[in-house]
Amino acid sequence: MESCLSSYHNSEPSATMTEDQLVELLDALLVYLHDQSKLLAEFICPLKTEYEVLQNVCGNLRDFHGLKVNNYVEYETIEYVLPQFQRMAERVRHFCFTFLAYHCEMIDDVPQVKLAHLLLEIVPVQLEVMHICCTNLKASKSAEVGHFNKQLLEASPDILREYLIHLQEHRVNVITLSTSAQNIHVMIEFLLIILTDVPKDIIHHDKFFVFLSRVVDLTREEEIELVKEYLQFIRSFFGNVEQELNRDLWTRVLDVAYEAEHVINSILVRDHGLLQLIFLLPDTVEKIKLIKKEVQENISLIVVNSPNKPVERKSSKKQVGQIIVGFEEEKNLIISQLTRRLAELDVISIIGMPGAGKTTPAYKVFNNKSVTSHFDIRAWCTVDQEYDSKKVLHKIFNQVIGLDAEFIEDFDVYDELRKKLHSRRYLIVLDDLCDTKARDELTMAFQDFQKGSRILLTSREKKVALHGKRHSNPLNLRLLRQEESWELLEKKIFGEESCPDELKGVGEEIALKCDGLPLALDLISGVIAKMEKKKDLWLEVLNNLKSFKNEGKVMEVIELSYDHLLDHLKPCLLYLASYPKDEDIQISQLNDLWSAKGFVEQNYMKSVEEVSESYVDELISSSLVILFNERGIKIHDLVHDFCSRKAEKEKLFGFASSSDLSSSSDLMPRGMTIHYDRSETKFVLFSPEKKNPYVKHLLSLKVVDMYDKLPENYHLRHLRLLKRLELPDIALADSLLNEIGMLVHLRYLNILTYARAFPPSFANLLNLETLVVDNGSSAMVISPSIWSLPKLRHLRMSSFYLFEPTIDKPTVLEEESKLENLRILHNPIIFCLEDRKEIFKRFPNLRSLSFSIGIPRNFRSDAIKEQICFPRLDVVNELEEVCAFLDVSWLIRPRTHQ
Repeated sequence: MESCLSSYHNSEPSATMTEDQLVELLDALLVYLHDQSKLLAEFICPLKTEYEVLQNVCGNLRDFHGLKVNNYVEYETIEYVLPQFQRMAERVRHFCFTFLAYHCEMIDDVPQVKLAHLLLEIVPVQLEVMHICCTNLKASKSAEVGHFNKQLLEASPDILREYLIHLQEHRVNVITLSTSAQNIHVMIEFLLIILTDVPKDIIHHDKFFVFLSRVVDLTREEEIELVKEYLQFIRSFFGNVEQELNRDLWTRVLDVAYEAEHVINSILVRDHGLLQLIFLLPDTVEKIKLIKKEVQENISLIVVNSPNKPVERKSSKKQVGQIIVGFEEEKNLIISQLTRRLAELDVISIIGMPGAGKTTPAYKVFNNKSVTSHFDIRAWCTVDQEYDSKKVLHKIFNQVIGLDAEFIEDFDVYDELRKKLHSRRYLIVLDDLCDTKARDELTMAFQDFQKGSRILLTSREKKVALHGKRHSNPLNLRLLRQEESWELLEKKIFGEESCPDELKGVGEEIALKCDGLPLALDLISGVIAKMEKKKDLWLEVLNNLKSFKNEGKVMEVIELSYDHLLDHLKPCLLYLASYPKDEDIQISQLNDLWSAKGFVEQNYMKSVEEVSESYVDELISSSLVILFNERGIKIHDLVHDFCSRKAEKEKLFGFASSSDLSSSSDLMPRGMTIHYDRSETKFVLFSPEKKNPYVKHLLSLKVVDMYDKLPENYHLRHLRLLKRLELPDIALADSLLNEIGMLVHLRYLNILTYARAFPPSFANLLNLETLVVDNGSSAMVISPSIWSLPKLRHLRMSSFYLFEPTIDKPTVLEEESKLENLRILHNPIIFCLEDRKEIFKRFPNLRSLSFSIGIPRNFRSDAIKEQICFPRLDVVNELEEVCAFLDVSWLIRPRTHQ
């Protein structure tokens, strides 16, 4: 068989192939396709659907040609289509030979792309045949022709559907992105909805076109515009909906808004799209009309009963760290335990209830001058409840060596950490340690070198402190005294000023109600600070407070603080729970993610970054968010718990392990963070075998801890609504990158890939704002598709070239090619020659820039100064920070990734 294919491949295509030769070739191709589907099943698996379509089309065309050979149809009827049969057979033969050569590692061409292009060429031949069958051969009395017609019509909807999907995925290579192209895209979408939802017997019915005209009548664009218009009208009458009178109505508004979103999204992802289009969309519009009418009838009640909005304070300059009151005695006791003349390793423990401020004295001690001078090495690490001991120790290792090295799975961090700590006096802080197993796994890495080293840990569990106790007894942290509580509350509200006398009595009672719990005092101060300084308002807060001596009561004050946030800040706060507990959250990354989620309101007077940073300031002033350095924030564990529950309740996002996804379809909210479980043999989210209909409706997806390479038969193209996609640990192959290019709603993309370039399909990502790529040491060349993304604001990769890295090639971009909205550009390598020294003109509005100057191979090392031109930075209008490096990677043989 292989020799037969090879002989056909080596022969020249002939316009005069005899009928017998064509039949022989078609038969040989069918046998080959059938045999290889079994012999190379694992190899074909990534192409399973496309391969089956190819077999089906070839079989249908062979059977149709057989009708002609056996004289069941007249030659004149099909004369014009016969030359296409020969061209089709030759192209399939060429693909089979290429597929065989690829399998034998004789060539590097990827068969996925070639098969996709092959289907785009040969499926239209089947459509021609289908047209002949439905017109010229419809009246034939031949049983063989009737049987073939029935077989062809049965298979054609599925074949046409796959053809349209491939046409859609590869249209960027076929047609330009013009208005006509967009109209073609809309028509393809409509046909796909029909082919997906309508039974085949209706598709082949005589009155199918009457049915289509009825559908068109029912699906006017105005319906969707009405949804938008009505919801905007309703939204304009609600401020903070705390009053019970408004809360019920607002709940119904949210329900119908989510319903409208679900219906429209179902149409977009072809999830019973026709049902949604004909029946559910009009029904949803009617529900919204009724709510709009109810709002109009009760406008006066809504406005009168809506509470006053909080007083907006001018955002003061952010201050790193918290206001700290009390714990002086405790601080001095811990310092003495840390610095006393005891050569043996000791563990000092601080225990207390959630929100008691255990971290505060530990932080004061860690930065105390007498402590910093006493120890050779100090490291601080907050331990997540679902921690990974290797990752925790890796964070400590990074602090010990003073670098931010990337986590590597097979790196023996235990051994390396012991080497670095050997014969040194060290202090390790393990904040928020949750159980005895974690204590054992972490402390075993710290050997006793008889140098007076110490481990300081905080925990809410007394058993953790007593487990493996050495010399020092645990410190059971007291709550704040009454006078300390008032001092903290007063400082949080008034800063350096004093509280007015008329408010002092009420303020002291509020502080007393907080039971000395620092977290409760922080949160209440955040609520009061936003209010007008009036006694009646403070009394209202006092009357709503209860005792905070258990965790449930603390949650109530967190909810109170949340309710007092401005509406646009609430989803921003809840989104912080998508980060792991105790993680330091970078403000710059948060700005990008908020924007991608649509949380940042448009403001023509300010940039997206400025609006986002004002949100951060407001959340910090509410005390729900803690500023830990100039670039990062974090939230308390209890606030994290509250945000997680609230976010899942509102279906903003959720958490799951990869194993959970196989057990229930109800886990899918609008956003999902998935922790990969390595014990799972199948990751069903992307699996072609197990499809979860709720997956189609995801708007946000992050998969972490998945260090395996994703199988090539897995797909992303069904996640068509995604606005945010993060796959930072999965090396993506070219085929999946191409599918990502079809996710046209993407705003935020964070991926790992070692591809040489982005596929042309990335030109479809016209909504993309942030592109973060880990491409290791394999610098790629930015393809023209990236330069066509008008909304791109943040581009960061491990390393990449803006141009082909050769000095003799001309610039690959047109002079007018610019990324006007780009604000952050990190890690391009620039071969800055005379003709390229104004390269940054293409990014006129950059705020943050880091780049490397590359040295081409054929430069003389003794003349680098004369030949290298530093790029001009004065052509960038808003540059705030810049960092430049000299790159010598050309002098080192580059590593390659398999």
